[in-house]
Amino acid sequence: MFKFLRMLGLIGVFFGGLSLYSEGGKIEILGAGATFPYPFYSKLFDVYSRAYNVRINYQPIGSGGGIRQLLNRTVDFGATDAFMSDEELKNSDMEIVHIPTCLGAVVITYNLPGNPGLKFTPDIIADIFLGKIKKWNDKRIKEVNPDVNLPNRKIVVVHRSDGSGTTFIFSDYLSRVNEEWKKKVGRGKSLKWPVGIGGKGNPGVAGLVKQMPGAIGYVELIYALSNNMPVGMVKNKSGKYIVPSIKSVSLAANVHMPSDTRVSLTNTEAQDGYPISSFTWLIVYKEQSYNGRSKDRAKALVDLLWWVVHNGQKYAEPLHYAPLPREAVKKAEHVLKSITYNGEPLLSP
Repeated sequence: MFKFLRMLGLIGVFFGGLSLYSEGGKIEILGAGATFPYPFYSKLFDVYSRAYNVRINYQPIGSGGGIRQLLNRTVDFGATDAFMSDEELKNSDMEIVHIPTCLGAVVITYNLPGNPGLKFTPDIIADIFLGKIKKWNDKRIKEVNPDVNLPNRKIVVVHRSDGSGTTFIFSDYLSRVNEEWKKKVGRGKSLKWPVGIGGKGNPGVAGLVKQMPGAIGYVELIYALSNNMPVGMVKNKSGKYIVPSIKSVSLAANVHMPSDTRVSLTNTEAQDGYPISSFTWLIVYKEQSYNGRSKDRAKALVDLLWWVVHNGQKYAEPLHYAPLPREAVKKAEHVLKSITYNGEPLLSP
C-alpha cells in the first residue's frame, strides 16, 4: 500500500511539473480579432516570443470574432478596431478594458488603367458605396479629378464579408459625413450593403480589387501599399485633400482621449489629419482570476501588453502604422495598472 501511495505521489509530482512547465516554462497566450493591425501584431508577437520565452498565438479573424471569442473566454485577449459600445460592455458579466496599440488608416483603393492618383470627396465615396455613382467617368468624379482621363467603365464595389473593425471605421466615417448613408446603412462591424461583392479580411478585399478592373474597395493602408495598389486622397473637414500617411494619421489623433481610451478619430477636426483614421485596441478582462487562470498567466499577459505600448511602438512606423501619441500611452498605462488578479493589481502603481 505504501509503495502504491508513493507511486501516486510521484505521478502527482510529474503532472504537477508538467503544469508548472506549461505556465512557467513557456506560457502560451491566445488572442484573436482584427486583421487591420495583423502585420504589426505579427511582428510584435514574434519579437516578444523570442525575447521572453512566451508563445503568442494570434488568429486574425476580424474584430467581431475577436470580441466574441473574448466574451466566450476562449482567448486571453481580443483585438478590435471598433471599440466596444456601452451596450456591448454591459452585456458582459465581467468588466472589459481597452488598450490602444497603434493607429492606422482605412484607405480607398481601386483598379484603373495606370492607377492614377485620385481625389475623393466624402459624398462621392458615400454615393459610390450606395450604388448611386455607377461609372468611373461620372461627372462628379471628373470635376474633382480634371487632369485624369477617367474610363467609361462600370464601378465594381468590393466590401468586407466578415464582421470587421475596418468596416466599422469606414462606416463610422461615412455616417458622420453623409446623412443618407447614416439613415440607410449606418455604422457597424457588419452591414447590409446596398451594392457590391464581399471579400474576407483586408487581404480578401485587396485581392479582389487587384484582380477586377474597375473595382473599388476599402482596406487598411498597409494592405494597399504591400500590394502596390493606389490609394485615394480624401477631402477632410478642413477642405484639404489628404494623402493617407503615417504623418497625416498621427495628426488625426490630435484629439482628447477619454480615460477608457474609447475615441473615434473619423472626420477629425485636425486641419491636416487624414479623415479615415483610427486607433486599434486589444481588449481584456479587468479582473484576470477567471476560468481557473493562474496568476503567472495573467501576469504574462499584462507584461506583454505593457511591452506593446512601450518597446513595441518602434515597430509601428516601418510597417506603415502610426505609433501611439504620448497622451495615448499615458492612458494605456493607467488602464494596464487597473488590471487585477483577485483584486490585486498585476502591475506596480
